[in-house]
Amino acid sequence: MAPSIKSRRLLTATLMLLTIKAATAQELYCNVQVSAQKIQGSNREIFQSMQRDIYEFMNGMVWTDNLFSFSERIDCNILINLDEQLSADEFNGTLQVQLSRPAFNTTYESTVLNFMDNNFRFKYVEFEPLEFNPNAYTNNLVSVLAYYAYLIIGMDFDTFSPLGGTPYFQIAEKIVTNAQGAPEAGWKPYDGSRNRNRYWLVKNILNEEYSGVREFVYQYHIWGLDKMESDAPQARTNIYESLKLLQEVYRQRPDPYMYYMSIILEAKVNELVNIFTPGFPDEKNRVVQILVEIDPANEKKYQQILTGSN
Repeated sequence: MAPSIKSRRLLTATLMLLTIKAATAQELYCNVQVSAQKIQGSNREIFQSMQRDIYEFMNGMVWTDNLFSFSERIDCNILINLDEQLSADEFNGTLQVQLSRPAFNTTYESTVLNFMDNNFRFKYVEFEPLEFNPNAYTNNLVSVLAYYAYLIIGMDFDTFSPLGGTPYFQIAEKIVTNAQGAPEAGWKPYDGSRNRNRYWLVKNILNEEYSGVREFVYQYHIWGLDKMESDAPQARTNIYESLKLLQEVYRQRPDPYMYYMSIILEAKVNELVNIFTPGFPDEKNRVVQILVEIDPANEKKYQQILTGSN
């Protein structure tokens, strides 16, 4: 069996009780940054308040029933760039979500998600508390933040156990369902271009035809990255085998855009180049053949595996 990095996925209820004094309920260790450089002549204090409130919302909420010690919390970043202030309390901009996960027995942090949401329009009233109701849509700011909180938790859990994030993706899907009547974009099937929005992302993840992508995420991290320190050649072999799961999904083409698969590859492209550049020639050829097939947009980067330059 693969060694466990973060015991939260495998702890029994009894063990949790034994460690409860050293545990905290919060799951996320989320850095939040709000940039309003494009907005001129406004009260700058409101943006400081916004950043503080979002930070407290992401890190102070109890998102699951699991117990997390301080060191076990999930590392992530929320980067909000405000493009315009539409009224005294309404803003428009983008939101970038980043999630990293440690490789076993190392200080290396692997990028799991690096996603840009370009449909982020919301209202924020200074000194008004951010309150999340999982059973109803209240406002866009809270719903978007909660959606990404559960997406982050689900993707993190998927790296530690097969389909381990399903309960949290299902909550994210419920948030999408509750927001179908929202006036803001990003929640409905037809919002955005090429099916790239919150609706389709969680739909892809929970679609059984994408189960191969989620199995790849698990195998890549547990049998690949987590073994790199102890046995790099075997770890590369395991990652090569896991890439076949993506190849199978790619050849089946469950929808015209394969949104979720593209997001996973975007997060891993540079890491894959670094992992396989020192590999054996035959291994590198086989890996590049798969990567160029499933991710032709990054062919030039993958060719660096063969040339040894990165």
